[in-house]
Amino acid sequence: MNDIVLLVTRSLRNSLRVPAALIPNVAISVFFLFVFNSGLSSVANLPGFKGSYLAFIIPVSIVSASVGGAGNAGQLLIRDIESGYFTKLLLTRSSRLALVWGPMIAGAALLVAQVIIILLLGLALGLHSASGVGGMFVVLFYAFLWGMAFAGYAVAVSLKTRNAAAAEAATFAFFPLIFLSTTFVPKEYIGATWLKWAATANPTTYIYDAMRSLLIDGWQVRPLLIGAGVVLAFATLTGILALRQARRATQLG
Repeated sequence: MNDIVLLVTRSLRNSLRVPAALIPNVAISVFFLFVFNSGLSSVANLPGFKGSYLAFIIPVSIVSASVGGAGNAGQLLIRDIESGYFTKLLLTRSSRLALVWGPMIAGAALLVAQVIIILLLGLALGLHSASGVGGMFVVLFYAFLWGMAFAGYAVAVSLKTRNAAAAEAATFAFFPLIFLSTTFVPKEYIGATWLKWAATANPTTYIYDAMRSLLIDGWQVRPLLIGAGVVLAFATLTGILALRQARRATQLG
């Protein structure tokens, strides 16, 4: 735990030293929120649509921010690899899990900070959470887990390729997942059969459902449990891949 705390603190400090690198990710998420809410808000007038479109679209901004947050975790690790610092860490008695979790937790924590900004902006635009303030904290919890899942993937790719460009390209390969889902309308309004199948198989759909249930429906057990199961499974898978690459890097070293 001491190793993890030290490495998380170091990763956060290094990220905050270059705040300009964090601004584009926040700007993109805010851009999505404004454009989608302004241009597609009439969707809320469709028969059977529940809640406000603002509450429906905010999870899209949150999930899109996770891609950038994952990229930040990967870039932190790439910088350490290129500077030789990661090799020095491998020569120490530091836990290999701490070497992986350091940038992952830092990236997820930065994502939570961005999500707080998004939620505050949503409140300023008239967002009403059906589950109250407690539900918003649960949204932050889901955002943290989703950030850990994406960060695990970014760290695994960074350790595998040891190349900044390749790691960034691999991270943004997940970006289509955001749109092959119930991004703009509920699943029942999707006309194309193939897109319905894609949305059903897409883990992003269930994160959307969990967050939207908190903001629109209140405390609904089923979408929250399904969302938690999906995000934990994804985070576990990417975390195992990252740890495997860290151990491989040790053997190669």
